[in-house]
Amino acid sequence: MLTPPPAPPALRRAGPRRDAARRPPRGRWLRRAAVAAAVLTVWTAAPSAAAPPDRGSGGHHGHCARQGVLRVPGAARQQADCLKELTTAGTVTSGHTDPSDWAGLTPEGLATPKGVPGIQIDGYFPDTSSGNTNHGWNHDSQFVIRLPDDWNGGLVVAGSPGVREQYANDRAFGDWAVDRGYAFAATDKGNTSAAFHRDGRAPGDAVAEWNTRFTQLTRAARAVVAQRYLRLPSRTLAMGLSNGGYLVRWQLENHPGLYDGGVDWEGTLWRAEGPNLLTFLPPALRAFPRYAAGGADAEEAHRTMTAAGYPAGSEFLWPYHHQYYWDLTQRIYREEFDPGFDGATEAGTPFCSPGTPACDADYAYAQRPDEVRDAVAKIALTGRIGKPLISFHGTLDVLLPISRSSDAYARMVRREGRGALHRYYRVEGGTHVDSLADAFPGRLRPLVPCHRSAAAALERWLDDGRRPPSSRTLKLPADATPAERLTRCPLSGKPDGGPAGPKG
Repeated sequence: MLTPPPAPPALRRAGPRRDAARRPPRGRWLRRAAVAAAVLTVWTAAPSAAAPPDRGSGGHHGHCARQGVLRVPGAARQQADCLKELTTAGTVTSGHTDPSDWAGLTPEGLATPKGVPGIQIDGYFPDTSSGNTNHGWNHDSQFVIRLPDDWNGGLVVAGSPGVREQYANDRAFGDWAVDRGYAFAATDKGNTSAAFHRDGRAPGDAVAEWNTRFTQLTRAARAVVAQRYLRLPSRTLAMGLSNGGYLVRWQLENHPGLYDGGVDWEGTLWRAEGPNLLTFLPPALRAFPRYAAGGADAEEAHRTMTAAGYPAGSEFLWPYHHQYYWDLTQRIYREEFDPGFDGATEAGTPFCSPGTPACDADYAYAQRPDEVRDAVAKIALTGRIGKPLISFHGTLDVLLPISRSSDAYARMVRREGRGALHRYYRVEGGTHVDSLADAFPGRLRPLVPCHRSAAAALERWLDDGRRPPSSRTLKLPADATPAERLTRCPLSGKPDGGPAGPKG
């Protein structure tokens, strides 16, 4: 997701504003990283397609074997620990995760796997921003790498959703990955917190760094896997949620040689010409208060909301998102790409009424200077994926409305002639934050099981060429129990996993 629940966080100090002081050059550490990458070419070549992961290939090396020789290429700091448990069943008490980092992302009843011993490496790459306070390091570009004793031969790489830190995926799919035997690596993306936009020299730089850090960690993690298990991973998968899903798309478009495939969970869409966050959030900020007031123009305000992409039937979610998400998200991302809109004010005026000077509710992306679209173009997606990608998105997502996000991205992929590499599932009843399924029981469907189904389908696709079911809307059976909603999401669209119905 894009912003941390349940309430807007206080801004953390993350270095000087772009317009107040310029960042020191990064050329020196980039040159060092390039040298290290050249030396390690043998460890960071394109992933092998010769064999699928083979569970148990790492077990014969013993518990935490080779811990003392592990070195993360390019890291400025690292700490390797031998753990009895790599999942959150153990890392919460051992201090090797941060529950606040993944709070609110998953349903309360999500099962936690246990019994995964191995090595965890925490550390950071050289950086000049300091928003990430984990471990008392006050240093961005932090990462975590987990190496299970019982390795299946594969590697999963992830970036954090929203503006969270490196442990944000631990419950959503980090536990799943190590329990399946994958090595797992995750990055904080290089800048964190609601003040992430303070990083970088120019508009768009902070988000551009997210992509650089994901690539950097992928290369480093592949080298570490080779050090631990004495061979490169036979499969490298990119996975991510929300902003993390955006990272998956960007990596498969720009560095497909590093990966075998990816799973994109409701990824954010950035396009210079739109749609993007800055085109559909302002209409919601303008219209929702009029809709909620129930006055004479409430019906017209409702039409404005639905025209902006917020689907009819999702109205019960609008008050929560207005209070916690829409306003903050608009302001901090607008500050990243268009800091000049509000002059010297940082990230606008919270919950301002239309007509207030420099109010984000009045923001009109299409009318802003070309420089704004140029900033978005730095990080924009194209749809030109180079490896298999499975995407899924909830139809009741009212932070990233599906019609303005993943629907649009699926069309982009097809226009680029890459449709054979893509499967896209619209999940009926899913919303952006799975924990809301607990708040609205019976009305929402958790997306966690859809990730599990998508990941399994991707494995089969890569193992023996069994293509996943065609892209479609996954209908929610009216009689599905809460337990079934939390554990089942067949991509066939049928509860029994049988033949699929018409394409959605």
